[in-house]
Amino acid sequence: MKNYDIAVIVGSLRKDSLNRQLADALVPLAPPEFVFRQVQISDLPLYNQDDDSNPVASVRRLKSEIKVADALLFLTPEYNRSIPGVLKNALDHASRPYGQSVWGGKPAGILGVSVGAAGTALAQQHLRNILAFLDVPTLGQPEAYIQAKEGLFDEEGHIGLGSRQFLQNWMDRYVAWVVSVSVG
Repeated sequence: MKNYDIAVIVGSLRKDSLNRQLADALVPLAPPEFVFRQVQISDLPLYNQDDDSNPVASVRRLKSEIKVADALLFLTPEYNRSIPGVLKNALDHASRPYGQSVWGGKPAGILGVSVGAAGTALAQQHLRNILAFLDVPTLGQPEAYIQAKEGLFDEEGHIGLGSRQFLQNWMDRYVAWVVSVSVG
């Protein structure tokens, strides 16, 4: 059975990020052949095209980790109705210089959790637009705009009972999506 290396990109730098918590809590919902690795983006300098010919070590590491991944999983908060700058910065670094993007063709899932009632709907839509340009096929359904409410996580940090079936269904669809796109 093939193992799938999933690069997890969390668009938040906050230590107690709800999206990082969700990324960790999703792992047990996947089959054991899916290995999730969170990719560090906090140490990337601001993207500057002048640096394309001589990227710093953190940019080389990012591109290497994305390049070897079989698939991607994005978890993004919503900042001012869009994605956080740190996430856009990582997307830009790993797509440059022109013609040397490491994103293309890798199947991706997008999730986000927020305290707001609309979850991260607009941030996810903006991220889908960017990923479409980068040639990253994204799982279309089910969409998951998660509101952080009491019980989303249990005391151990796992998905709470009230959300478990929904997120298990999402994970099952993501797994099937990754397998189907990776085979093609």
